[in-house]
Amino acid sequence: MPRPPTPRRFTPRALIATGAVTATAAGLLVAVAGTGSAAPVLLSQGKPATSSSDGGTGYAAKLAFDGDTATRWASVRNVDPQWIRVDLGTAATISSVKLVWDLSCATAYKVEFSTDGSTWKSVYSTTTGDGGTDDLAVSGTARYVRTTGTARCRPTMGYSLQEFQVFGGGSADTQPPTTPGNLHSTSSTPTSAALAWNASTDDTGVAAYDIYNDGNKIAEAAGTATTKNVTGLTPNTAYRFTVFARDAAGNVSPASNLATVTTPPSSDTRPPTAPGGLAVTGTTSGSASLKWTAATDDTGVTGYDVYNGTDVILPDVTGTTATVSGLAADTSYTFTVKAKDAAGNVSPASNQVTAKTLPDSGSDKTPSSIKTVSTGWTIPWGMSWLPDGSALITERDSFKVFKLTQAGARTQIGTVPNAVTTDGEGGLLGIAVSPNWSSDHYVYIMHTASEGNRIVRMTYDGSTLSGYTQLVGGIKKSKYHNGGRLKFGPDGYLYATTGEAQTPDLAQDKNSLNGKILRMTTAGKAAPGNPFGTLIYSYGHRNPQGITWDPQGRLWEAEFGNSKYDELNLITPGANYGWPTCEGKCSTSGMTNPKAQWAVAQASPSDIAYSDGAIYMAALKGQRLWRIPVSGTTAGTPAAYYVNQYGRLRTVEKIPGKSALWLSTTNCDNNGNAADGADKVFQIELK
Repeated sequence: MPRPPTPRRFTPRALIATGAVTATAAGLLVAVAGTGSAAPVLLSQGKPATSSSDGGTGYAAKLAFDGDTATRWASVRNVDPQWIRVDLGTAATISSVKLVWDLSCATAYKVEFSTDGSTWKSVYSTTTGDGGTDDLAVSGTARYVRTTGTARCRPTMGYSLQEFQVFGGGSADTQPPTTPGNLHSTSSTPTSAALAWNASTDDTGVAAYDIYNDGNKIAEAAGTATTKNVTGLTPNTAYRFTVFARDAAGNVSPASNLATVTTPPSSDTRPPTAPGGLAVTGTTSGSASLKWTAATDDTGVTGYDVYNGTDVILPDVTGTTATVSGLAADTSYTFTVKAKDAAGNVSPASNQVTAKTLPDSGSDKTPSSIKTVSTGWTIPWGMSWLPDGSALITERDSFKVFKLTQAGARTQIGTVPNAVTTDGEGGLLGIAVSPNWSSDHYVYIMHTASEGNRIVRMTYDGSTLSGYTQLVGGIKKSKYHNGGRLKFGPDGYLYATTGEAQTPDLAQDKNSLNGKILRMTTAGKAAPGNPFGTLIYSYGHRNPQGITWDPQGRLWEAEFGNSKYDELNLITPGANYGWPTCEGKCSTSGMTNPKAQWAVAQASPSDIAYSDGAIYMAALKGQRLWRIPVSGTTAGTPAAYYVNQYGRLRTVEKIPGKSALWLSTTNCDNNGNAADGADKVFQIELK
């Protein structure tokens, strides 16, 4: 087994021998090409950095990648191990790593490479480190590079690096695998489905296959596999599977064909016994706490659903206590609890209890009434107001644009050319009326096209939609996770949300427009003041579909999680919102936590709107309208309205000049399965 490379001290002679000179001026490290072979490229400077800890203000991980030896990263004291890592943005061929240690160095440490941020390969390790500058001749392909210290030079201190530099030859692989073919099911049980597909090919080899049910990753298979038995399913339930091939560099193929599998009913038909002794143990203005005695079952109880009347308000409770949050103040609720087993059998209901939430001391307006404005829609998606108080509304799969008056009169004004569907979540998405529409008659539209997602401009003269100018392209599309919301901000610039197109690494890649909030001029160019000088305003998003501004001009955003948490975020320019490293709140350095989060069964949020002291969030899977009071940069206790009453809620917008909202459904989509024309637009009064 070959010995690991030995660290070399950088001296003028050593530098000349390698064909490069490093000059230090005012603490700035500058690589200068010599007369030998071409110098490797510095790949890491200014790239996103994270660490296991930092020693306080002024010692963040990013300071090891700023090119300035006067700044440094430092870990907390007296804790082993500690690590620091950098995300190069894309897989690269690496030739060397340079570590400039402060006095708090490591006697034992290792350097590791990863292509996905989760599986790591050690490329160097030592137990005889003595600080100073370590120039390590390492090699391999990686997107992420990590240094982990396990023993410290100064026993009472931590670890500290003035600079952590990664050198190499740039991008190594940008070609995605081919599409997996002929996805089908070979068999199924009540709790599993056996899938098979034709292998993808790739120039460097397929590393893994990702298996999705609708838009959520549900399983993974090795790159050499063409079959997978997906377990943990629910009996007598329809699943819609697609498969994506992924290579070691993180490139992802287009989606396979859709394979629909309905699991058979379970042979276990005996339900659990009814939970007993249901009681209310406490209330607040927005919650009620409950307890009950356990149910029994011949194969075991897997969880409990809490009901308000006939609607499940809190699913999949694993214990015998629960706090139901998101309730309206000064309101009576009638609760029961039912037990479930692994076969999907549901017990009789527990005894019934009534809880009344406490009055709210606040004076903000809340929903008081709801009425139907318009019927006959099929997946209405985008909505934007005209100066006369009517709205333009898009239909996702028909590619049509309509004008809807507040009296309910609907008129088709045109069809968007070049729009295509993805048989999932792509199609005709967001629309934004120009703030200067009275003079320029422009409307801005985001839609899926043959090559990807586009942002375009069209002209609406008051009667007909015409013209077509593409402003922004290069946004990868996928069956799911296309984002799509368009809105003008109070600064007059156009904002757009983009999904990561079922390629999670794109959310962290600042060379990609996917998994981002974009901010642009009306010509589709980067708006002045954007943090990276590009269209990108914030990054690390999975599938954002909601943006709105509060009266102070703060930007709020809602996005879909995968299987754990959906998020409401307060957006600041240049911030990283964590995906795929974080889903919901996490403690990873460099990631911005959400202001509120929900289990995906209670939300799956699409559009959001601000009105009268609160953000309103339309929930698809959760089938409810959330009201989240906000004060400054703080989000208060959410309250849910219309739970399971109107189905999947897609778009919510404040009516200009009124304390009222418009709210639309998308029950005709793949998850709603309602007949075409079943969707509606409602008006909600706030009092």
